[in-house]
Amino acid sequence: MRARFGALTAKIRSYQEALGVLHWDLRTGAPPRAVSTRSETIGMLSAECLRLSVSEEMGELLAFFEQPDVWPLLHEVERASIRECRREYDRNRRIPPETYRAFVALTAEAESVWEEAKKASDFKVFLPYLRKIVNYLREFAEIWGYREHPYDALLQPYEPGMTVARLDRIFGALRPKLAELVRAVAASGKNPDPSALKGHFPVERQKELNRRLLCDLGYDFEAGRLDESAHPFAIGLGPGDVRITTRYSEDDLTVGLFGTIHECGHALYEQYLPAGLYGTPLWDGASMGVHESQSRLWENMIGRSRAFWDRYLPVLREYFPEPFGRISTETFYRAVNAARPSLIRTEADELTYNLHIIVRYEIEKSLFDGRISADDLPTVWNDLYADLLGVRPGNDAEGVLQDVHWAGGSFGYFPSYALGNVYAAQLLEAMRKTVDVDGCVADGRFEAIRGWLHERVWRYGKQFDPEDLIEKATGSPANPDALLAYLQNKYGELYGL
Repeated sequence: MRARFGALTAKIRSYQEALGVLHWDLRTGAPPRAVSTRSETIGMLSAECLRLSVSEEMGELLAFFEQPDVWPLLHEVERASIRECRREYDRNRRIPPETYRAFVALTAEAESVWEEAKKASDFKVFLPYLRKIVNYLREFAEIWGYREHPYDALLQPYEPGMTVARLDRIFGALRPKLAELVRAVAASGKNPDPSALKGHFPVERQKELNRRLLCDLGYDFEAGRLDESAHPFAIGLGPGDVRITTRYSEDDLTVGLFGTIHECGHALYEQYLPAGLYGTPLWDGASMGVHESQSRLWENMIGRSRAFWDRYLPVLREYFPEPFGRISTETFYRAVNAARPSLIRTEADELTYNLHIIVRYEIEKSLFDGRISADDLPTVWNDLYADLLGVRPGNDAEGVLQDVHWAGGSFGYFPSYALGNVYAAQLLEAMRKTVDVDGCVADGRFEAIRGWLHERVWRYGKQFDPEDLIEKATGSPANPDALLAYLQNKYGELYGL
């Protein structure tokens, strides 16, 4: 039975690897006329993965291993694999196939309508589709089941084990203190000069710089590659093949620079996953939040640190003498850490970003407990932005229509972004107890940081639920204290608070 189970999960993983290659190709250079047939192929392979994950054979194998006299004989990795397969099996088997197909078709159409609505800045164009998506997901939440709140069911694909009760405690602690800190920064009167980062940065030189940085941080080009795409991403196809894409702006070096460091964090996680877990559902990050913790830690907590730029501003000057030859490290450091309230989540700085996520969390939670309806979203959105960030969208495109997630049915995803910051700060705080992080960064000794993360996070793959992994890695349950301390110390010093 072990051999049968291993063969079945390996087959699913092989299909997923093929799907990954197709997705990567579609987003990095497939000819325009290939999109339609390529999408059909992706759909067929995705359906086959789903079919195998809910097959009679999978159900029979899970039932066998879960028997009281068999379960104790399994080792820890086997139990974790069976747990993950059971979650997928139960979640996907409970939705009638015809209902699921209708939902997928709806979201595919809704994404196109969302694009039109955003261009026209008219929420009403998208509203009929959003109503239907929310109704479907309310139905799915009841089918999947939950303990206390319907939204709990929607969180599980992204953050297994997470609940509204836990998020309310974490975000409830972050919300007032972050809003207060943002107001204090705005009132300080200190505004770093953004022109310090402006200039002309030829893309080919940026590519050379990014490859150098990736090599220094530990990314293995023998097991990966760097390409361009409209939206940066990292994708782990298998051991020995974890790829990164980024995008460039010739007017703003930070777009490609920090986008690449961000994706490097994701890619390092996957390059260091144990090869022995490949072919099981455990060859993956523990959750979207844990994955995001790695990208945020490398991009912001390391990549925007003073120690990092003490080392790398001289390197920047090698590639771009103008304007960086006339800029001090302190000026550059302050410029890349400038904080100001903004309307657009993807353009938000490290300090304000979590408030953008809390807005979305409060809206999603309220949608699924019935306190608001889809029709209320523009007003609720604008009021929350005014309350938390002190800015009010002037139109739907820069407000409620700015993200594609809801059109794709991805309710429950947004909290993982903020949880990534919470986890990252907690990991960094624990790391500092045994690793001279700033000294390692200033000297370019990133192997000590990678070693700590590998020992406590990367080597486990998806063996543990995210909160269990964070507690195991840091010695304390997931909580926002480390993130608040990190932001208060950093921005207090930057803005003289």
